[in-house]
Amino acid sequence: MSDPSAQVVARVPAARVALSTASVYPESTANAFEIAARLGYDGVEVMVWTDPVSQDVTALRRLSDYHQIPILALHAPCLVITQRVWGTDPWVKLVRAKTAAEECGAETVVVHPPFRWQREYARQFLGGIQQMADETDVRFAVENMFPLRARGREVTPYAPDWDPTGEDFPDFTLDLSHTAVSQSDALAMAAKMGDRLAHVHIADGTGSPRDEHLVPGRGEQPCAELLEGLAERSFGGLVVVEVNTRKCEDRDEREVDLAEALAYTRLHLTAPAAAGSSTSAR
Repeated sequence: MSDPSAQVVARVPAARVALSTASVYPESTANAFEIAARLGYDGVEVMVWTDPVSQDVTALRRLSDYHQIPILALHAPCLVITQRVWGTDPWVKLVRAKTAAEECGAETVVVHPPFRWQREYARQFLGGIQQMADETDVRFAVENMFPLRARGREVTPYAPDWDPTGEDFPDFTLDLSHTAVSQSDALAMAAKMGDRLAHVHIADGTGSPRDEHLVPGRGEQPCAELLEGLAERSFGGLVVVEVNTRKCEDRDEREVDLAEALAYTRLHLTAPAAAGSSTSAR
């Protein structure tokens, strides 16, 4: 029979849980700050895209100050739909992202591998990322992507690959919706990234060819196991909820999803305390 006086102790890592502003789309970047602050997120990751506010450092800092919630990361404008945001030169985009992150106090810039048609950029990408890592305290965390699949065929739109772990990047972002699309083993990829895993996009997926970004726990990815593993290793990076809520009928339904994602993440971002411990890490 268990001792009712025994105290269950858990170890909670220093990792903070942020909300990607992309998670409130089609609502605005400004609304994401308000929602993140009210739901109790530790900060936000700003997706720099076609919303003018997301591109304006002064506006972002004002939102951060007004809602008293920090900007912890920026996602550089490297999507197909953001090809003209901050110009068309991909290196200019990354330099602007670095400067914006420094001015906002963000610690990480999330960046995708180059597209195959960006040949010169692709040739310089590894060396350029390594050089910028030496020039700033901001981490450039290269994100795992996925191949395009249709009618039994698979095409890789990224160079040299959608999986960046074959290259010597200083830092990585692990996205679990992307591991679902690529049908990768997320835990094995995290292990391969090792200490260079600096940033996590927590989401879920079913293995569909579409990038689903489901609320964690609603798909087939090992979201709970990954978070528990991060807690075991005292992960100190960022965990960012990046989910798709565009099908929600209204703000209330969207906030229910985002609150559920936050609760799930915090619940599983824990591990048993080391033997002999009597207090939690928080």
